[in-house]
Amino acid sequence: MLKDITLGQYFPGNTIVHRLDPRSKLILTLAYIVSLFIAQGFPAYGLMLAVLLTCLILSRIKPKAVVRGLRPVMIIIGFTVILNIFLTRGETVLLQYHFITITKEGLITAVFMALRLIMLIVGSFLLTYTTSPIALTDGLETILGPLKKIRLPVHELAMMMSIALRFIPTLIEETDKIMSAQKARGADFETGGLIKRAKAILPLIIPLFISAFRRADELAIAMESRCYHGGVGRTRMKVLRFAVRDLLGFLWGAAVIAAVILLGRLV
Repeated sequence: MLKDITLGQYFPGNTIVHRLDPRSKLILTLAYIVSLFIAQGFPAYGLMLAVLLTCLILSRIKPKAVVRGLRPVMIIIGFTVILNIFLTRGETVLLQYHFITITKEGLITAVFMALRLIMLIVGSFLLTYTTSPIALTDGLETILGPLKKIRLPVHELAMMMSIALRFIPTLIEETDKIMSAQKARGADFETGGLIKRAKAILPLIIPLFISAFRRADELAIAMESRCYHGGVGRTRMKVLRFAVRDLLGFLWGAAVIAAVILLGRLV
């Protein structure tokens, strides 16, 4: 299960999605999320699904990586679907048994919610799949640049977010190693009920925290030894520049938002 978490991983490539400016990808991802939340009806969700599939095909990300990334959150998605089915009230009752009532509106809401969550997660993963942590930091810092006027530490915030994303796969790998070591000593993480499994995970917390603090200390020493003192006066090896493909991406994103709004009014 831990190996299925792909958040923060970067898959190098030379596709048009990889070559987009990181600022463009951040803005387009935000536009994609906004479009998902304003989408209404099956035509709008079908359009958003087509956009997502097109981006996945253009980025040449393997479907196995996408499915593997969805596995850890399927429990949350399933729980959300169940809640919407049983708690959403409507006029068309499909099944009623004692206090349990399932309506047509509840089923439709559950389907829309599941689609929204899946597309939201995959779309967010696509950003980290196709953007290196360094490029993501530079793009985020540039977008939040105007906030420097109110003395907000933009560079430090962008650096922290980038480091956090970068260390997610590292900590997952470290957790897997600790679990393997505990299993070799007779620990059992797979049998028993939910409470027993939760108690079995407790011995992992202390060594995992120790490992995380050790890596953080090593990273801090490495940054200090390279004379890192924040973003003041720093230059970039690769200067970010918008290209024609970025303009085409913005036009495509604007067209998708307009189409989603139009389809929502037609429902």
